[in-house]
Amino acid sequence: MKAVRLMSEDGHQALAVMEADKPAVVEGKVLVEVHEAGVNPLDWKIKEGWMPAPLPVTMGGDFAGVVVDVGPDVSGLQPGDEIYGMAGFFNGGTGSFAEYGLVDARSVAVRPKTASEKEAAALPLAGMMALQALTEHLRLEPGQKLLIQGGAGGIGSFAVQLAKHLNVYVAVACAADEFDYVKSLGADEAIDFRAHKFEDVIRDCDAVYDLVGGDVYRRSYQVLKPGGTIISTLERPDEELEEKYGVKAIYQSFDVTAERLGRLAELVDQGALKVHVEKTFPLDDVEAALAYQAEAHPKGKVVIDVK
Repeated sequence: MKAVRLMSEDGHQALAVMEADKPAVVEGKVLVEVHEAGVNPLDWKIKEGWMPAPLPVTMGGDFAGVVVDVGPDVSGLQPGDEIYGMAGFFNGGTGSFAEYGLVDARSVAVRPKTASEKEAAALPLAGMMALQALTEHLRLEPGQKLLIQGGAGGIGSFAVQLAKHLNVYVAVACAADEFDYVKSLGADEAIDFRAHKFEDVIRDCDAVYDLVGGDVYRRSYQVLKPGGTIISTLERPDEELEEKYGVKAIYQSFDVTAERLGRLAELVDQGALKVHVEKTFPLDDVEAALAYQAEAHPKGKVVIDVK
């Protein structure tokens, strides 16, 4: 099979599109023919060495495809099922940037009936992060006010839609050329972070979802009302700022489960979530796909056509 492998060359990490052995199904795993693979910032960060990887390793996490075989103890799935989920090495899989992947049965679900394979492949990690943040960590209620930092990206695009589904007032800090996009997703307010200091524009937020980090994260404490919550995918809680503003801070890591994927599929099929794929690349152009994800700040998602 063809696969994208991260190798070590002269002490540096390098990608190679190469022939590799098809994985053999084992206990607790599902063998999948991968048709589409979603690209996340995590992928280029692994390539650049931001996250340790057991080299050589097949790249990629998000995928959509068809079940080929299941382990002897796997229930609820059978060959021919159209599924989606997470196949990264960091999640017990063998990587999705390959024609076949071995994935943990607990990290997959039947893909949404109303979504294409390309759309389904763009959904797992980003969609799950938004779902977990808004419904499990923040527990947002109708009428509350949420500021999303970086609302035009993959996670942000789903967070805007999900917040509106929950009847929450949504403000997004983004570039001016992203206003039309985030408003098409349902944002009530868009703030040009280049032209204004967002903390001068918005106040009394019940929650902030930070997808940017750095100084933006630290300044975001100011817009929260006392008792509010800030959650970040990039920054650990700042206890000094928590105490100063009387708020709660949460660091969010990812945990893709079949239950959450099933809930995402329901939201897509209900029309509450739509997937925007900005650009697609063939498997042989994986370097270009990762560079685009890292440098172009795509609206929504980037996907690799595997099959």
